[in-house]
Amino acid sequence: MKKTYFFLLLFLTSFIAFPQENTSEKPERKPGHIDVSKFRQLKEELPTPNREHTASGAPGPEYTHQKVDYVMNIKLDDDNQRVYGDEVITYHNNSKDQLEYLWVQLDQNKRSPNSLSPQINQTTISSMNNPQRFVGEYMKKPFEGGFNLEYVNDANDKPLSYTVNQTMMRVNLPEPIAPGGKFIFKIKWWYNINNYFVDGGRSGYEHFEKDGNNLYVLAQFYPRLAVYNNVEGWQNMQFWGRSEFALEFGDFTVNLTVPADHIVGATGVLQNVKEVLTKDQYSRLEKAKKTFDNPVIIVSQKEAEAAEKQRSNKTKTWKFYAENVRDFGIASSRKFIWDGMAVDINGRTVMAYSYYPKEGNPLWEEHSTRVVANTLKVYSKYTFDYPYHKAISVNAERQGMEYPQICWNFGRSNEDGTYSERTKNGMIGVITHEVGHNFFPMIVNSDERQWTWMDEGINSFVEMLAEYEYDPNFDTRSLPKDIVRYMSMDQEYLSPIMSQGDHVFNFGPNAYTKPAAGLWMLRHTVMGPELFDHAFRTYSKRWMFKHPTPADFFRSIEDASAMDLDWFWRGWFYTTDYNDIGIKDVKEFYLTDTPTESAKEQAKRFNLDLEKRKDEMVFFASKEEIGNPSKAKKITDLPAVKEYVDGLSEPEKERLNDAPSYFYEVTFDKPGGLVLPLIVEVTYEDGTKERTKYPAEIWSKHDKELKRVFATSKQISNIVVDPDLETADIDMTNNSWPKKTEDNQFEKFKKNLKN
Repeated sequence: MKKTYFFLLLFLTSFIAFPQENTSEKPERKPGHIDVSKFRQLKEELPTPNREHTASGAPGPEYTHQKVDYVMNIKLDDDNQRVYGDEVITYHNNSKDQLEYLWVQLDQNKRSPNSLSPQINQTTISSMNNPQRFVGEYMKKPFEGGFNLEYVNDANDKPLSYTVNQTMMRVNLPEPIAPGGKFIFKIKWWYNINNYFVDGGRSGYEHFEKDGNNLYVLAQFYPRLAVYNNVEGWQNMQFWGRSEFALEFGDFTVNLTVPADHIVGATGVLQNVKEVLTKDQYSRLEKAKKTFDNPVIIVSQKEAEAAEKQRSNKTKTWKFYAENVRDFGIASSRKFIWDGMAVDINGRTVMAYSYYPKEGNPLWEEHSTRVVANTLKVYSKYTFDYPYHKAISVNAERQGMEYPQICWNFGRSNEDGTYSERTKNGMIGVITHEVGHNFFPMIVNSDERQWTWMDEGINSFVEMLAEYEYDPNFDTRSLPKDIVRYMSMDQEYLSPIMSQGDHVFNFGPNAYTKPAAGLWMLRHTVMGPELFDHAFRTYSKRWMFKHPTPADFFRSIEDASAMDLDWFWRGWFYTTDYNDIGIKDVKEFYLTDTPTESAKEQAKRFNLDLEKRKDEMVFFASKEEIGNPSKAKKITDLPAVKEYVDGLSEPEKERLNDAPSYFYEVTFDKPGGLVLPLIVEVTYEDGTKERTKYPAEIWSKHDKELKRVFATSKQISNIVVDPDLETADIDMTNNSWPKKTEDNQFEKFKKNLKN
């Protein structure tokens, strides 16, 4: 028994390096330090849990959010490209705080002539310029945008005191709104609609020179309440044009007056459908509500083309009612073709609609509504059943923007009706993304102004799942390998994901791609789909129609999966560290019955008389020490194990036939700062492969490099780290052994990144 124990002891310790004692002088004492492990908990970074946002990541018993209801009359002036509006706002104070004033967002003021937004951008002189650009930069008359407020009154039409600070307006209340109380007030306004081809913007109008018509996509068209929450009070950051919107839920009654020949799509249930559609159009709409396999044309291209040729001087009022939404969007044009189909969401019918001009066909008729339906199904599968009655996709060139139940998306066919694969995939991607925003943040209502990644990044992740469902070969461009170029950049131009969006250099990768790639890694590499999907669904359902924070997301994922992921949140979200894991060295060892020099040195450290006990030992010889690998022994050939083998049962003896004869001590190093799972694929001389995924915790005590022994019955011909490019490794030239030559896949991949 002693011999067996000693044999196992040497087998396990043969590769362990023991520190040598230095008795000649005392070791240098280094100063103490705080816990700098990359696996330390996020306690210092995350806010203290409370009864509103709990330690589990769920809303607590004292969680509240405000409610804001709107009754609006909106008029679209197509001749002058202008919006006129009035609204009655009912503000419900569900918090435990007394409110002395209300903050109202005036997002259109970003386009006012005295807006400060253009002043924050650096300008430089170009040595060459064309006349059009010169006029645009130095001679262009400022667009006369921004809200023109006619009044801000209380419910009795008495003027209220207010102060406008750029894109925010403080309404000073006559007396504080008590907890549980409400306040009703009125605003009347108008503004000039921007031509977004000329003046930019995420809404506005597109003018069609050939037929003289306009296509309107209207958003941020009304003064709307800012969020007051139990995390930071008022969210009254200015709107500089990039970081989007934080809003409260409420009920909307909107009466929209437009030219009589316009077709309108908007948030909410259309209340007077028979008044605004022809009898045939109404009949087709009813048919669409019962058709689940293919879109039904509701307003045909022929009807749209006829409307293009004449301009009605009459108006129609479209009446909409939307319950429990955080915003309202409008699309209006006489150019619209309209189609739709029914979607079965777990036994409940939801409508998928598309509105598009003839310039979008045949691309939009072929794909748009089908993509909307697919998106609703896939997102419902991974989060919660889509709760609204419809989702609309509107074709507006150069746009990609979302609002509750409606979004506008780019993608046009060529004039001859042809389109490229790139155009088609771009359109499918943007529709999937913008429709997906119905879930994040239109329902899971995170603070877009502060934490862009919580809607854009999370949505971009689920978008990939939906795109692959629509087309298994779709190029999502948000996989871990797609973020390598960004993470390889000069650190001066990188920001952690946990940064406010107005102040980052590379907004797209920071807010969209990197968070999405990180969640993809969590699902496919770190946690596995089953654990991740349950946790992700738990977070999504917990925070439906509520205001989650990053901490709520992080805590919910861990709470529902029993996985400590603080190392991942810290590295991927709180730092700009990158991943680079490689193979530093591979040493080959073989079994021998002859003591090697390294064995003799090890025996000295154990005070072992090797000469007397060498027949009790199993020795490992390096390739250099043994000289010719053909001299290697099998485990059953060694004297030290004969007594041990004699005591085994027959099945156990048979297992020794597969005992390892080849031993590889592989040193993996980690030049990058991130810790991630170590994925190793071994290829044997007979062409077979074996893959092992070591959890990220393997780096917890060896942050720079570590060793693993691969004991095999076959010779290894190749070892590769991260063979499927799962971990956003920025340097794959060190990922293989033997080191690959210039024509290998990793070098090609790296060259493609540079190009």
